[in-house]
Amino acid sequence: MRGAEYSDVRFFSIGPLRGLFTFAIIILNMMENIFSKIKIIFENDAYLVINKPAGLVVHPDGRTHEPTLVDWLLNKYPNIKNVGEPILLKSGEVIIRPGIVHRIDRETSGVLVVAKTQEMFNCLKKQFRNNSVSKKYNAFVYGEVKLQDGEGSGIIDRSIGRSAKDFRMWSAQRGARGKEREAITEYSIIKATREYSYIEARPKTGRTHQIRVHFKAINHPVVADRLYAPKKEALLGFERLALHAREISFLNLEGNRVTFEAPYPDDFMNAVKMAINKE
Repeated sequence: MRGAEYSDVRFFSIGPLRGLFTFAIIILNMMENIFSKIKIIFENDAYLVINKPAGLVVHPDGRTHEPTLVDWLLNKYPNIKNVGEPILLKSGEVIIRPGIVHRIDRETSGVLVVAKTQEMFNCLKKQFRNNSVSKKYNAFVYGEVKLQDGEGSGIIDRSIGRSAKDFRMWSAQRGARGKEREAITEYSIIKATREYSYIEARPKTGRTHQIRVHFKAINHPVVADRLYAPKKEALLGFERLALHAREISFLNLEGNRVTFEAPYPDDFMNAVKMAINKE
């Protein structure tokens, strides 16, 4: 009887532990896979510029549990733990964001700058606040985007507010709720077909999902955007959002403007080749 009782206790105690161990192994494998895709473009004592892979969240949001860029930063640069500003969630949870002064979406690839000192963090934060950081994105959007005759670029000047349909979404269309904030995006067309357009977007403000929301508002959502165009078929082989942060330009601590460019990942490069070669 004692043996049976002991056996039962051991079964119930080891079972959950085995599950936790398996979960931990899965997370570690995920981390190893996604972290191996992070490429350092430039770094010095003040800041780090990386090419973020699609599929990687910049920092935790308190809702999901997955590898983040913050995990990679803390492992590789533990001294920057106290650089930057944490955020306090409504739940009371504190989210640390070492060196993080701006973000790009999980499914967006491309260039991101991280501060390694508080002085550089403050320098970058000021520039982002006054919109003096220059950013260029490339994207594929649905449909043929057209410009007015004689114009080499277009501009979307539409304020952005919360979507009334989905708490995850933002809107630049009638019916947005809450406070609407100014949002401006300039863009140029690199190649346009009836099915899609290959564009360069230059956001002049830094609103959440700005490029995605603005092109949705003019009826040309970003290709493979599962949130803003869930019913549309993905094109050009994309299995993630067809958006890449190509270039960033800002002032360093010496007051000199520096510019960094993130090469396309394979999926985006393949799409570019298909678009350019299409008659």
